[in-house]
This record gives sequence, structure tokens and C-alpha cells, in this order.
Amino acid sequence: MISFAHIINPVRVNSSSDLYIAQPVTFESMRVSKEFSEKNNNINVRLLSAQFPEDQEIIPSYFEQTPHLDRSVLDIDNFKKERKLPILKDILDRLYDASPNSDYLIYTNVDIALMPNFYAAVKELIEQGFDAFTINRRTISNNYDSPDQLPLMYAEVGKPHPGTDCFVFNRDDYKAFKLDLACLGTLNIAPSLMINFIIKSKNYKKFRDLHLTFHIGDDRVWSSSDLEDYVLHNKNSVRRILEYYYNNGERMDHPLLEKYLKKFCEDIWLKDKSLLSKYNHKCYKILKNGYKRIFK
Repeated sequence: MISFAHIINPVRVNSSSDLYIAQPVTFESMRVSKEFSEKNNNINVRLLSAQFPEDQEIIPSYFEQTPHLDRSVLDIDNFKKERKLPILKDILDRLYDASPNSDYLIYTNVDIALMPNFYAAVKELIEQGFDAFTINRRTISNNYDSPDQLPLMYAEVGKPHPGTDCFVFNRDDYKAFKLDLACLGTLNIAPSLMINFIIKSKNYKKFRDLHLTFHIGDDRVWSSSDLEDYVLHNKNSVRRILEYYYNNGERMDHPLLEKYLKKFCEDIWLKDKSLLSKYNHKCYKILKNGYKRIFK
């Protein structure tokens, strides 16, 4: 038997939030997938939550609540508009601590629903030799407003989405991860985990076309201009993770790592005039020529 521990971060919202509809659908889809997989596929699944105290009341009884989150990104950085967003590492630390007997750990965003065969398919992918992987979601129409409509949601194939919001990894690898302080609720959270997957796992893959998770609509509230300084916070976290692995002599020649190095160094540091002068506007050439030191 293979065992999974799967964590999400529920949040209490009012009816104007997209999560007001999405979260109950996520909760129920996870329950259904757990029940299906445990009955038919020799799988053990634990559903966990990491939450702030004020969000506890909305969490269904079939989730095991980990200790309340006791800090947010507001305790770490300063922002123009304060939003109490949790730190990814705090959530994953709780997942790890609560799952000593689990083989694999799973994190998904709280607005990502699962197909009934999700855990069974994850088991098959692991048996094929993948020890860390991400699964891109499908985007379905926004014609739904209740978990009672899940059968119709399952039936809608939807469209592929480029974002990464489902992460599966071997529990034994987690302690070697460098996660820094990236927060949920905005852009550039996925690279924090994917960099670690690429460097620390034996066989990582990004699955872009599997029909295993879905999202209702494509509103992209996380791309709001009000979140620009939170995006920068996450970019800086990713940069520090890259710097840590670079300085520790890890190989940086994976295509995704090359992409991240170029993106997160050019976007942030080439805006600094002193660095523009120092590197002659050609950060990408430095990257191409052996990843010479580009970090401040």
C-alpha cells in the first residue's frame, strides 16, 4: 500500500470572492477522490489543512487540521496594501510534521478540484518512476456554483492552463529543500517548489496535459496590480533559492532552471542601474557562459 498526505490552505471568505464557490467544490472533490482511491487502488490518503485560527470554522470534519499558522508574509516584509497571506514553507512544514508514515506529500491550491481518479493516477505515475512532479490543471467554464454539480464538472474536459498549482513529492526529500519565504495568493510561488524538485529529486516531470485537476473559470485574481509588491517579494525569494543552490555547487543546466535564472535575475536586478553598468546590459550572456556569479 502507498500512502499520501495532501494539504491545502482553506480561508474564510465572503460571497464576493471566487473562493466562496471554489473551496466547497475542492473540499468535496478531495473527499470523493480519497474514497474512490482507497476502495479500489490499495491507497491510503490523509486530507490535511493548514489554516489561520479565524479560518478554522469552514474546514470540513473529514480534514485533519494541523497546528494553526502563526505568522504571515506581513510579519516578514512591508507592503502598500496589507494582505494576510501564508508562507508556503510554513504550510509544507506542517504537512511534513503531520505525516511521519506517509510515502508522498501533495500540496494543491485551495481552488483546485480533483478528478475522482486523481490519487490512483498519482500512484501510477510514481510507479512509473517519477518521484517529484507537478500537474497542470484544466480550466472549465464558470457555469457552476455547487459541489452538487461535480458530475457535470468531471464531464467537462476544459482547456489546458499554463499555471502550476499541484505538487507531488517524496516525503524523504523534503528536509533537503530550500524554500525561503515565498507566500501564497500571488504570482511566482510555483518556482520555489519546482527548483527544489529539479535539484533534489531523482526523476522530476511537469505534466501539462493530464485531465486530473480542474479550476472553475479563469478569473486570475492573483494577477491584480494591487499585488505587485507581493510578486516582487516572491521573486526575491526565488532569487535567493537559486543563489543558495548555485553557491552550493548544484548543477544548473536543466532547461527550467535556465529559464528561472534568466527570468528572476533580469527582471529584478537589471532594473538596478549599478548592475546595468556592471553587466553591460547582458545578463543572459553571463548565464549562457557558465552561470558566473550574477547575484548582488
